[in-house]
Amino acid sequence: MLRRLVVLALCLVPLAASAQTAPVPASPPANPKVAIETSAGPMVVEVYLDKAPISARNFLRYVDAKRLDGVVFYRTVRPAEKFGFVQFGIQNAPAKMFPPIKHEPTTETGIKHLDGTLSLPRLAPGTARGEFTIMVGDQPSFDADPSKPGDNLGYAAFGRVIEGKDVLLKILDAPTSPTKTLSGSFKGEVPEVPVKIVSARRIAG
Repeated sequence: MLRRLVVLALCLVPLAASAQTAPVPASPPANPKVAIETSAGPMVVEVYLDKAPISARNFLRYVDAKRLDGVVFYRTVRPAEKFGFVQFGIQNAPAKMFPPIKHEPTTETGIKHLDGTLSLPRLAPGTARGEFTIMVGDQPSFDADPSKPGDNLGYAAFGRVIEGKDVLLKILDAPTSPTKTLSGSFKGEVPEVPVKIVSARRIAG
């Protein structure tokens, strides 16, 4: 009888210990990644849904609706070697537009405009839609700066190129026309032969 009680007690010890073990918290879901296939080669971007949910969801909405398929990198600005930015998007095509979104300044998200960062160009805060900019080189001038007068909210950064930086440089280095403009703007910044986005799709992992 005594032996049976001892055995039973030993069996209960692991159960009691396991009952006191705190549950392991679940890991936060990984940020979405998007594969962008261009006529100059592939890139992969990570979209910071955790830090800039409004801006990130806006980009993913255009991706998921396939509204970036066929658009071009219509502007490249290169003031120095391996430094500047490129811009792509729907070019305000009415059939592709989603409503404008609330502005998320870098002072709220903590995402700085570093090399490879994706961001939302805009006019007034809250007007950004389906145009996107990718930084080549660190560009703090695009960050919000409350110490400056006037509109000091900068652009809304929301992601970063994690694969295909060589492709990004190809796009930046493509020859631009000295005379072409887009509706009278961006003279000297319009590519002679724009790089096209063949497809933009979410990928696993």
